[in-house]
Amino acid sequence: MNRTAESPQHVVDPAARRRVLFICILASLAGLMCGMDIGVISGVLRPFGMEFHASTVALEWIVGGMLVGATIGALTGGQLTQRLGRKYTLTTAAAFFSIGAFGCAASQSIAMMIICRVLVGMGMGLSDFSTPLYLSEVARKEQRGAMVSLYQLLKTIGIFLAFFSNSWFASSGAWRSMLMVEAVPAIVFLVIFLFLPQSPRWLMIKGRKEEALQTMTRLRDAPAQAHKELQAIGEQLQTKEEGWKLLRTNSNYRRSLGLGMLLQIMQQFAGINIIMYYAPRILETAHFSLEAQMWCTALIGLVNVLMTFVAVGYSDRWGRKPILYAGYVSMAASMAILAFLLWYGTTSLSLQLLALGMIIIFVGGFAMSAGPLMWVICSEIQPAAGRSLGISISTGTNMLSNLLIGTTFLSVLELVGGPNTFWLFAGFNAIGVVLLYLFVPETKDVSLETIEERLMSGVKLRDLGR
Repeated sequence: MNRTAESPQHVVDPAARRRVLFICILASLAGLMCGMDIGVISGVLRPFGMEFHASTVALEWIVGGMLVGATIGALTGGQLTQRLGRKYTLTTAAAFFSIGAFGCAASQSIAMMIICRVLVGMGMGLSDFSTPLYLSEVARKEQRGAMVSLYQLLKTIGIFLAFFSNSWFASSGAWRSMLMVEAVPAIVFLVIFLFLPQSPRWLMIKGRKEEALQTMTRLRDAPAQAHKELQAIGEQLQTKEEGWKLLRTNSNYRRSLGLGMLLQIMQQFAGINIIMYYAPRILETAHFSLEAQMWCTALIGLVNVLMTFVAVGYSDRWGRKPILYAGYVSMAASMAILAFLLWYGTTSLSLQLLALGMIIIFVGGFAMSAGPLMWVICSEIQPAAGRSLGISISTGTNMLSNLLIGTTFLSVLELVGGPNTFWLFAGFNAIGVVLLYLFVPETKDVSLETIEERLMSGVKLRDLGR
């Protein structure tokens, strides 16, 4: 009798894993939108600046406008994901992308461009907050790292597509066409996101247990597995979302918040976005021609895509920390060598190619490590009762750090010169290696519930995982 009653609970659905992968790919298309916006601006700045006679500060704030919006989006993402759910927050992000991208392409002034970049940035901030959260809640435990890394992979593909289209339009200086390339997909993604399922965890938070069970059953191999996960979620959610209360009263929660902020500062101060926003300008300091600048930038974007596969394919096999160590060491070394080359002078083709090689090594090191894996760890270390606030604060920290770097790089470059600028970033990455050792846990194959239990019992941050 019992065996007959229980057997349907153990019927395996062979399509479940494919279904989860498909859903995660669709959700990760938000990363494609973010990547296209990050990449497109590197090609737009020069022709737009010439047409509107923009100063260095104005160009920095065309970059910075997006980052201001992204900070707003990240800091409001927690409330939206709690009220609307992860799915409709993603849809809202796509709407901001669509309106902002079309507005940028139609800009008639520097002010209009900056305002529309703020709108695009709000979409990016909401996306950077809600997508890793959604993916971590939908994915299976053993695939969580790969699925959250998928978001960063799609972001790198978006950057490459934008770099490639920039190169295509560079000779004519058609900056409006460059911007339209990102505007059209945003509309498509807006529609696609409407068909995503809600996160089972969010449905449980809202007390919609039957819907949560139906959704989880479609995402797992067997009903028994779905019941087990929902039971664990239900037990964990006995404590309601109370991030602000935890922030005031719980020192262990403040530790996880601090770690999330540290991880995002480490990611941005590695220097990746000075390459993404200003690659042609950096290549100009190495005496590359205008055409070579654009096509080399496209090559950099391709390397960014290919190396992200390392994180997607191996973070759940090798672990997060070994890949992060390799990435930060390679970034520190490549920035130091690039600084030396710019000091020595890239007067020959061989030295120019060596400088390009250092940029490629840097981008590859970031793409396989800090790019995707900081988002993975940030989505894993926050306790359920404060997860939305925790991820919101860490994402906001990312955007503020990005804003600081993006709005000062050109001025710093002009003030202290290329060699000293890149020595600075080499130092930041060397410090990153030390911080990885001291504070960052290995979360491979560790459930969110186990990480939370260890955090709240006062275990050292670096020991929260394995």
